[in-house]
Amino acid sequence: MPVEDRPSYSAGVRPDLPYLIAGAALGGLLLGNAAFAPDAGPVRALDVVLVVLMAAAVSVCRRFPVPALIVVTISMLVLHIRVHAGVAAAFPVLGLVYLTAWRGLRVPAAVASVVFLTGFLARDITAAPAGLTGEPLVERTSLLLGWFVAANVAGLVAGQRRAYLEQVEQRAADAERTREEMALRRAGEERLRIARDLHDSLTHSISVIKVQAGIAVHLARKRGEDPPAALLAIQEAGGAAMRELRATLDVLRSPSDPDGVGLARVGELAERTRAAGIPVRLTVAGDPADVPAAVDEAGYRVVQEALTNVARHAGPATADVLVEYAPAKLTVSITDDGASTLTPVTPGVGLIGMRERVTGLGGELHAAHKEPCGFAVRATFPLNGAT
Repeated sequence: MPVEDRPSYSAGVRPDLPYLIAGAALGGLLLGNAAFAPDAGPVRALDVVLVVLMAAAVSVCRRFPVPALIVVTISMLVLHIRVHAGVAAAFPVLGLVYLTAWRGLRVPAAVASVVFLTGFLARDITAAPAGLTGEPLVERTSLLLGWFVAANVAGLVAGQRRAYLEQVEQRAADAERTREEMALRRAGEERLRIARDLHDSLTHSISVIKVQAGIAVHLARKRGEDPPAALLAIQEAGGAAMRELRATLDVLRSPSDPDGVGLARVGELAERTRAAGIPVRLTVAGDPADVPAAVDEAGYRVVQEALTNVARHAGPATADVLVEYAPAKLTVSITDDGASTLTPVTPGVGLIGMRERVTGLGGELHAAHKEPCGFAVRATFPLNGAT
């Protein structure tokens, strides 16, 4: 048997184990009762076969309730007719009637109850001289009738309760999923609104500042004059502000992307960062086949936020991005060689958001300055149990 088939075999056998034990216990009870009951007949080989057949049917009743009920009803009825096993022969039938009714199969449960009761009582009435008559027969009939009615009713009630609980759980799951989808949609709409507002207001203003500064520098040089240092600083700051604004707008617009985001698109992210003037070296190692969707998106967001911070704070710098897939973990590392100090890191909104995203999936985030310059962000995600 192939190795990959063994878990499915064990998974199929273990749920049937309690039924197998129950069938064996009922078989032992029936054989013992038939052997020691004063009014029972001798137990022969065919009777043992009937008991074994009953035990086998009980052991598979979880997967095949109706066939098992038919086999148990017939075998126990025949055993009672042959040996006069008494009310003990009704115990396996009662258990299967309850199980079948619990599974929602009302008609088979009711038919099996009627068939067994009719055959059982007919055997007692026609048996002579050991048959029961008068008051003992009425008591046994009432007892068995009450047991079978109770088994059918209890099975139906338990089945309806199970269906009700499953329905409640499904409704709760649907409501939770709907709330999450609404929250994500509202968050996406809010990001798009903010992105539009920033684009309509700041982009226009910064563009005007940059163009006016460029025109002033051009006119000064056309007159043969050196542009003032302050004017050159304004021109440079305007260009940097435009790059930062574009990167921020990309961050705001990306979560609403209908195609979703993940580390498979980290190359596109690197290209956009290069287009903004930041050289990026990207390295991907390992096989990404088994990475859960939540981890995949979180890794992308860490790279996205880290590259945005490089564009905003590192100045002239080169960024190195490493995405490393391993059997038990995913590692995402972003380092740069830009200007920085060795003072302790003060977490901003972006860094706090990264840390919450990573730790929410059971991972770890390390962010610190490098020596002698630059900054490093390293996120590690466990792949076992992440969803």
